[in-house]
Amino acid sequence: MATLLFVLHVLGAVVWVGGMAFALLVLRPAAHEALEPPQRLALMDGVFRRFFRILWHVVPIVVLTGWAMWLGWYWGFGASIWHVHLMHLTGLVMAAIFGLVALGPGRAMRAALAAGDRPGAATALDRIRKGVSVNLALGLLTVAVAAWGRFGG
Repeated sequence: MATLLFVLHVLGAVVWVGGMAFALLVLRPAAHEALEPPQRLALMDGVFRRFFRILWHVVPIVVLTGWAMWLGWYWGFGASIWHVHLMHLTGLVMAAIFGLVALGPGRAMRAALAAGDRPGAATALDRIRKGVSVNLALGLLTVAVAAWGRFGG
């Protein structure tokens, strides 16, 4: 059972962090080069609508499998080692940021596009970009902490 929890946890983290890296580092620059603003907004709306729908399933899996491993594998909250506590903190912060981004600017962008308000949609998209950027940095830090704690510390 511990192996299944670990596999689900790692796969969820890969989807979450990898998806953010792809969206920010590959898709966004390519869309800026190839598309005019109206098409770019429509593309990014579709991308984030689909990505956020996936994350509404992935984020709870990552959090719940993390807690299950923490309680069962790492001997609970009080006995855990430093990297597990830091992963817990960054994971909860990332989950909160995701929820705020998806429910705030994510919804605002869809509503603005539906109303034909491209400037409003662009503002919301920029807020999404900023939130996803923070989460990507936290996600990469979390992966580094996991690797460091597992093998270095």
